[in-house]
Amino acid sequence: MRNGVSVAVLAFVLGLAGAARAADAPSATGPAKAKAYSPPRTPSGHPDLTGVWSNASVTNLTRAPGVAKLVVGKDEAAKLAKDSPFEKLAAAEEGPSNFNDNLLKDGNNDRGYNTFWIDPGKSLANVKGEFRTSWIVEPANGQLPLSDEGRKLLAQYRKDRADHLFYGPEYLPVSERCLIGFTGAGGPGMLNTIYNNNYQIVETPDAIVIDVEMVHDARVIPLFKDKATALAHHRPQAIDPWLGDSVGWWEGDTLVVETIHVNPEEGRTGPIYLSDKGRVTERFTRTSPTQIFYRFEVDDPVYYTSHWAAEESLNARREHVYEYACHEGNYAMTGILGGARKQEAQGIKPTMGPGIFGTPIPEKTKGGE
Repeated sequence: MRNGVSVAVLAFVLGLAGAARAADAPSATGPAKAKAYSPPRTPSGHPDLTGVWSNASVTNLTRAPGVAKLVVGKDEAAKLAKDSPFEKLAAAEEGPSNFNDNLLKDGNNDRGYNTFWIDPGKSLANVKGEFRTSWIVEPANGQLPLSDEGRKLLAQYRKDRADHLFYGPEYLPVSERCLIGFTGAGGPGMLNTIYNNNYQIVETPDAIVIDVEMVHDARVIPLFKDKATALAHHRPQAIDPWLGDSVGWWEGDTLVVETIHVNPEEGRTGPIYLSDKGRVTERFTRTSPTQIFYRFEVDDPVYYTSHWAAEESLNARREHVYEYACHEGNYAMTGILGGARKQEAQGIKPTMGPGIFGTPIPEKTKGGE
């Protein structure tokens, strides 16, 4: 168990700040047009993104099976939120134990957490005033357009790692070793997770820093005068930080960030898969006092059959981002490897559950690609 979950308890107590939309009241002749939002600005004249923001929500990167629409109404959104695995687990904990509910049949070991320690959010995300059923907006089916080559690469990687899983700590997944945030919280393409969904943004004329609460990653993004200058300042491919090589520039009131050279280990962890040819383009636009519209686009000819894009809302939080402390390296790692050595001494091949490598490899989908 991570000490960082104490932040989730604080977030649970404080509650999630709601997203607001500023609009004129209807006039006698019909609805008035929404006023264009004028964001606060830094001394350099750019929109001020500084603050603590959250993408906590039960909306996920991909659309759930059986859900066809990207946008749903309030009643359907409430029903889908109630049907989310975490809400079902919370309800199951409040009543008699039922070990036949199949909630854990997919091997997702995140769901093994007692719900007291998690804070995934309780509603679908509200993006541009709409309840969204997936972050992915392109392709239209809300699924990753994973290529056959991509699936083969991921399957082979996971087989190789599983065959050597208990040789030493280097073979365990990076999230299990607390090197980067799991479920893609750190980005590029910053995704929500089971708790610690906060991001603190600090803006200067020369750089944007995004402090990621989950595992306490920090993205330091240098800013340049325009796109051409920014792209010219990417570092050599031999330098592949965990969260990639990011450069940024302003296009009007939108901050644009391009990231390449994501560390190969992170690129195979998912749920956003990236090869050495992958590129992620993020856009941050402040749309109200309490919300940043966040869009990212992924291009990778190795893992995907086409370009794809996702949209989120980052909602303002009235709290601090506290230090995240991870105890896997202090306790769990010696327990895992020590247990494996003992099993081997008894002639038993040590194994771990199917969720050890995180996100399952997406199944091949039809349509929308």
